[in-house]
Amino acid sequence: MAIADILPADVAEDDFADDGADAVAVHIWTREDYERMAELGFFQDRRVELVDGVVYEIMTPQKNPHVTSVHKGLAALQAAFPNGWYVRCQSPLALSSQSMPEPDLAVVAGGPDDYQAPPSEAVLIVEVADSSQIHDRKRKAKVYAAAGIQDYWIVNLRIDAVEVLRDPREGVYQTRRTCRRGETISPVARPEASVAVDDLLPRHEPAS
Repeated sequence: MAIADILPADVAEDDFADDGADAVAVHIWTREDYERMAELGFFQDRRVELVDGVVYEIMTPQKNPHVTSVHKGLAALQAAFPNGWYVRCQSPLALSSQSMPEPDLAVVAGGPDDYQAPPSEAVLIVEVADSSQIHDRKRKAKVYAAAGIQDYWIVNLRIDAVEVLRDPREGVYQTRRTCRRGETISPVARPEASVAVDDLLPRHEPAS
């Protein structure tokens, strides 16, 4: 329905033309704001994350295929990144003054005791995407690219494949490759290692 269809007869659509003076503004959160509110218990037990100045609440409960992929991915990355690396699971990263995302998996240097605060960088980030397609493939990809994350994998349950995003430049990944079952992926930070796509996806159930 167009604006003209709902306006009174004596009101012209031109009266609603954008004059650049919108009376509604979006509050942009800083990471400092976000951490302070979290410490005060403002978010309670809600699943939230700060992405590019906006606090997003994850409304959809995690379904079993998502949980399975996260757990399988954790085991696969721990095997691919031995001593000297630490695979964080659904934990915050302090990527910028306006972003503190909580990726499903993130590989960082060192071990758990090396971080008294969330890490500010990672050599690999993995997100499992089902109902969160726009969030993972658009919003978070932009933030990860802007932060210089060289290797971003999206385990896309909708297409039963893994999307590999690399070569970040000016907030955009320049290359995107789709890897299917039966293929392997070598992380940028450990090219001598390989991770099977099947080890990141839930078990394939053939159609009956």
